[in-house]
Amino acid sequence: MTGHHGDEGREADRRSRALKIAALALAGTLVLGAGAAGWAYWHLNDNITGVDIDNALGDDRPPKPVTTPAPSAPALPSEALNILVLGSDSRSGEENARLGGGDSSGARSDTAMVVHLDPGRTSATVVSIPRDTLVTRPSCPRPSGGSTAVARHSMFNSAYEVGGPVCAVKTVEEMTDVRMDHYLEIDFAGFARLVDALGGVTVTTDEDIADEDSHLRLKAGTHHLDGTQALGLARTRHGIGDGSDLGRIGLQQKLVKALLEQIASQDLLTDPARLYRVADAVTAGLTTDTGLDSLAELTRLGQSLQGLSASQVRTVMMPVVRAPSDPNRVVAEEPEARKLWESLR
Repeated sequence: MTGHHGDEGREADRRSRALKIAALALAGTLVLGAGAAGWAYWHLNDNITGVDIDNALGDDRPPKPVTTPAPSAPALPSEALNILVLGSDSRSGEENARLGGGDSSGARSDTAMVVHLDPGRTSATVVSIPRDTLVTRPSCPRPSGGSTAVARHSMFNSAYEVGGPVCAVKTVEEMTDVRMDHYLEIDFAGFARLVDALGGVTVTTDEDIADEDSHLRLKAGTHHLDGTQALGLARTRHGIGDGSDLGRIGLQQKLVKALLEQIASQDLLTDPARLYRVADAVTAGLTTDTGLDSLAELTRLGQSLQGLSASQVRTVMMPVVRAPSDPNRVVAEEPEARKLWESLR
């Protein structure tokens, strides 16, 4: 009998030791997992570049819309929002140069869109601004001190070239009289990485595309594009229509819709590895205003858009006509352009 109880005791000890080892292993895994999560958070956070646009521009800006607070504040923000989104042909970095960014002398805003989120954030309007639009570029503060001079009949994308994100925002606000609540900019490499992380994107083109500048050749029809091809589609202009920026904007708007549909089709929350790849791609090459320059703030913005579907996103172009001074440039068509911007205030 004693021997029997002794065997039970040794078995209990073994089970106890096994449980302790399992507990220690689990604790170690959790600590390592927390460490990895902490590193991932730090890495993603560190990807983002912030620019203090509000401080640089001060109070000389269109007013913020007055909102009536809800009786009980919602967990996520739901007020209307205007975001200036730029795609820049940054010339810094080997990957950007390979994708067509050119030399290292600077960058231009290759694509410009004002994204207006309606109250409740279940519908949105995306307004493309042709980069060939002639505008009055206001005096902008320089990062190194001093200010740029006012420039009339300047191409819209020159604002970014001479004064970076601050001047881009100020120029858009002056031409629209709409307050930009936030600023988002992604470079060539970041956009291509995002498309690849999502597994590519499916787009239908109405005509053949052959553009040596954007290195893109596509027959008319439906194509599943990788990141480099999608970037080529976003940049192509000489291979379609009359070779102007206006034909390219139609392709860019198709691409925006296709990307939204691709994101919506994937349950990223159940695939942490892919979620991380997408988050890494989104944040790499991303510049924002200081109101969005952390992973927590970007996540909160994303969560507030959960009720927004691709079908509820309207894409339009700012109404323009050929510039009297230059047939290769355009100017805002009035009063249509003014009415469009008024609808977004």
